[in-house]
Amino acid sequence: MTWPTGGGLLPAARIPGGELAAVAAAADYAVLPVGAVEWHGPHLPLGTDLILAEGFAAEAGGPGSPAAEADGTVSPAAEAAVGSGAGGAASVAGFSGDTTTGSPGPRGVLFPAVPYAACPGQTRPWPGTVSIRPEIAVGYLADVIEGIVAAGFTRLLIVNGHDANMSTVRAAMEWVSGRRTASLLLVNWFQLVTPAETTELYGPLTARGHGGAYETSGVLGFDPGAVRLDAVADLPPKPKLPVGHPYVLVESRPDPWQGWSGHISLASEAAGRQVRATAGERLREIVAAWVAAPPPAPPTADPLPGPTAGGTNGGAA
Repeated sequence: MTWPTGGGLLPAARIPGGELAAVAAAADYAVLPVGAVEWHGPHLPLGTDLILAEGFAAEAGGPGSPAAEADGTVSPAAEAAVGSGAGGAASVAGFSGDTTTGSPGPRGVLFPAVPYAACPGQTRPWPGTVSIRPEIAVGYLADVIEGIVAAGFTRLLIVNGHDANMSTVRAAMEWVSGRRTASLLLVNWFQLVTPAETTELYGPLTARGHGGAYETSGVLGFDPGAVRLDAVADLPPKPKLPVGHPYVLVESRPDPWQGWSGHISLASEAAGRQVRATAGERLREIVAAWVAAPPPAPPTADPLPGPTAGGTNGGAA
């Protein structure tokens, strides 16, 4: 297999087993999208988080990077990322460690997405939400992450499209990093554009939130045919607390709420293209800095250093 011009991504599902070791040795990193199958309102698809995770995972390799499904077909989000074919699809015959002509960028391997996740109580009662118990989700993610690392990919980028994955993915990453030498990087696409920037883009009304204008625009940026803007009227979300400090608030039902809330009238395909371009560029900046950084040392099961002959105890206060 060969990478597209200048680096990019190869689909892991298409790598012959006999070439895996060579591909892993030549790759700079692997990519794992994580999403959810969850109700986002009548206007958005159940796979909203998956579309966004897969779409931005493909963007990590550069605009036009292909992203393949497990069966070798191209997902709608990845198809949109491929566009007119810029970047080219990866060859599947005969691995070459050399890139083609051009300035080579980081070379990644894109693994099939994790589609199911733990979902909050606010969306579980709505149709189409498939929720995994948190303890199962953490164990499953730990096994997936460790399997990718064990295959030879010590750097793994996890591109997340589902807010609730932040805790389960982080817990799984911490578990694996204590067992294997690994550099595990979690990037949430929705944090790549700041709240101040979304205010500039959408105006003073709340745009962020589950099923809101920001997320809806994100899907429009990858797969506009999956969105039904005329299916709902605006459902103004519950105001945030009047403080400027960070916090996490979990409530049973933050009324007004219909498994989603937001000012959908603010969403547009043009805004989605801007969100995609901005977030994609920042994701690539993160990846470039990450792969250029020194690798981590192996984990250790040894206890803290004991007292030395000179009477010190390893520098502990």
